[in-house]
Amino acid sequence: MLDNKTLNNLYFYWWRNLDKTILTIILSLFTLGLLFSLLSTSLVASDRLNTNNYFFFLKHCIFIFLGILVMFFFSILRKNNLFVISYIFFFIFLVTLFLVPFIGIEVKGSKRWLDIFFLPRFQPIEILKPFIIVIIATSLSFENKNYQYIKYLVSFLLILPIIILLATQPDMGQTILIFFTWFAIIFISGINIYLFFLFFSFILFSLLTLIFFVPKFEYILIRITSFLDPMLGNNYQSEKASEAIISGGFFGKGIGEGVLKNKVPEAHTDYIVSVISEEFGAIMIFLILLIFLMFLYKTFKKIAELKNDKIKFIIFGCSIIIFFQFLVHLGVNIRILPTTGMTLPFLSYGGSSIIGSSILAGIILNLTKKNIS
Repeated sequence: MLDNKTLNNLYFYWWRNLDKTILTIILSLFTLGLLFSLLSTSLVASDRLNTNNYFFFLKHCIFIFLGILVMFFFSILRKNNLFVISYIFFFIFLVTLFLVPFIGIEVKGSKRWLDIFFLPRFQPIEILKPFIIVIIATSLSFENKNYQYIKYLVSFLLILPIIILLATQPDMGQTILIFFTWFAIIFISGINIYLFFLFFSFILFSLLTLIFFVPKFEYILIRITSFLDPMLGNNYQSEKASEAIISGGFFGKGIGEGVLKNKVPEAHTDYIVSVISEEFGAIMIFLILLIFLMFLYKTFKKIAELKNDKIKFIIFGCSIIIFFQFLVHLGVNIRILPTTGMTLPFLSYGGSSIIGSSILAGIILNLTKKNIS
């Protein structure tokens, strides 16, 4: 057991070396998430569940409290311990992802969740994402020139079973997110541009083949065609979301005046941006965008100061997957992308999403501390 003096020294070392700007940005996003959760779920709890108005909000508070503890845990670890724990968790949660097709919970035609006695109703991919990035970065940081191109194949083979499992759930939003994050990491790793486009062409061809020739993925084609041609229907949620954004205008209708949260199921998860925009206006969305851009700027600035490729790749991957997810969520809400069911990192309601985002934040805080090379 650690004595009080050792714990105090550990805390002060952590606090002294921590990037406090990045921490402030993350805590600001969590705080905004709490505020929007209170406003977007109180009526849902009372009207639909006939329960305490603050049922979802209180659960969201618990998720964020646990998330902050998880973030602190990952941020305070020694670098080597962080990597070892990440490898262990990668294989543990990869196993849970393999279990989803067999014992997973099906909701609205998709089987993405597990209900295990100590982890009720959680989505394995949300927890797995941070550790996927650590694994990819580890495989790409291999420096033996004789195996220069093998490492790209290895990194692809590591994510291939994950992509296949996600595609069969089906969860094309997370599938594309994982793929493009991997793609972004190998791009900055210095891959030959011809090999890069060869990978891209192969994956694009494979994806199109699945969509057009495999019946299980026909729903993707339906979503794309209904997105391109609204007259075909099947886009009720996105229509209501875009209407909410338009009706909110620049300054919004006012707190509690929005109606989207009562019209669209799971608006507090998949369409939280529309809920925010309806009540607070587009100005609040610009503010959230600015916060995410500041987050990306600060992490990229740290990357420029580092020499260790593995740490660079991990920070880049963790930052870019958060930002990609934000862009996809925003794109769906303003109808420039088809519906994906993607949550907004740090802000959307949902335990798996908050814990996954917290792990990403903890890894970033850990590797952006001073004295990291």
